[in-house]
Amino acid sequence: MKSLWLEQNVEAQEIPASLQNIIEQVRKAYPEDQELQKLFENCFLNTYQTTLKQDEEGTFVITGDIPAMWLRDSSAQVRPYLIVAGEDPEIAKMLKQVIERQWNYILLDPYANAFNQSANQKGHQQDRTEMGPWIWERKYEVDSLCYPIQLTYLYWKATGDPTILSSKLKQVLETIYEVWRVEQNHEEHSPYSFEREDCRISDTLLRGGKGGYSVHTGMTWSGFRPSDDACLYGYLVPANMFAVVALEYATELLQEMKEEELAQKMKQLATEIKAGIETYAKVEHPVYGEIYVYETDGQGNVNLMDDANVPSLLSIPYLGYAEATDPTYRNTRNFILSRHNPYFYEGEVAEGIGSPHTPDHYIWHIALAIQGMTAITKEEKARIVEMFKRTHGSTYYMHEGFDADRPERFTRSWFAWANSMFSEFILSEMGLYVPGSPFAKQAGKS
Repeated sequence: MKSLWLEQNVEAQEIPASLQNIIEQVRKAYPEDQELQKLFENCFLNTYQTTLKQDEEGTFVITGDIPAMWLRDSSAQVRPYLIVAGEDPEIAKMLKQVIERQWNYILLDPYANAFNQSANQKGHQQDRTEMGPWIWERKYEVDSLCYPIQLTYLYWKATGDPTILSSKLKQVLETIYEVWRVEQNHEEHSPYSFEREDCRISDTLLRGGKGGYSVHTGMTWSGFRPSDDACLYGYLVPANMFAVVALEYATELLQEMKEEELAQKMKQLATEIKAGIETYAKVEHPVYGEIYVYETDGQGNVNLMDDANVPSLLSIPYLGYAEATDPTYRNTRNFILSRHNPYFYEGEVAEGIGSPHTPDHYIWHIALAIQGMTAITKEEKARIVEMFKRTHGSTYYMHEGFDADRPERFTRSWFAWANSMFSEFILSEMGLYVPGSPFAKQAGKS
């Protein structure tokens, strides 16, 4: 059977048996809920049917309505398929090709966040930074380097494929290590700068492209958030939490490869970043007690908020930095799911977290999925499921943001990341987890 990702044919109807089996399991789990069945099937297959493009370089993954491959988005889009990768060699092959393409992009430029399918000079070529014909956008985001490490690790756990543990993987990990080391002291050591003309202020960095001032804390600096909006302060806390977990994954991979020297360097960097988080990224809130901040500069300036994009503070257990029962996380979660978070919205149809990246009062489906997966009570999880059913705007797909009062008003009708996140939430409700992921480990299934 020839796979869809080889055919590049959106209209083709051939679905691998492994994915069809997952769809059947959802139908059996929700036998009376035809709306949820339809939502899941559409969203689960969306990345597979519409965003995977095969060429001589392997598999290229577009985000949906933007014809570029984000390191972050592509990782999240294919993540649910890891559930079947151990039994389906074609799915495993596709995933490995995505990973290897990500590696090539990182080695090309570890400061870039999005890439072209070929050296076609598409994207933001007028930005004042070190652009190139392969680069769509060069906004430096810590999470853009975390996601490929995570995907590599989870692929290895799902498939047991020893060939992923290659010399190129070591080269990629060395490259990421050096960038994160340099960006621990951005002011003095970083070669990176970024400026864009005639744009929103969130699309460029201040101080001649250097970004907000920060002092050494042990954390590593990020120019932009996973929303692609500029950071207010240089240390984006959820991204640093993700970096800690990614470095732990890298350490395990390197130890398996008998690369002990680099493994120890990774372990030490993880220790330094985590110490920076625990020292500089907590405050005592008058209502909620000790909480994590979203951003800080290491000088006492902090940003108290959360954004819908992952990594977020809400996603801490999903990332694996701390469990959902952790007291500081519980306090932080209570804060960000309240009106004290400037991007928490309540409407007639839904309530949840949005983003300064989208209009005011717009909630993100990605944030709802994370809220569902990090919820402790069955009641909250069930409420999130019902919110998804009320907010797809009669499209039977998920979107970027939607109006909390009128969900038929939304941004990005074709946004594969959101579709994959919804799919992963529904599968988690059924006890189906990505092998090697934090939730799988907590459930004793990995």
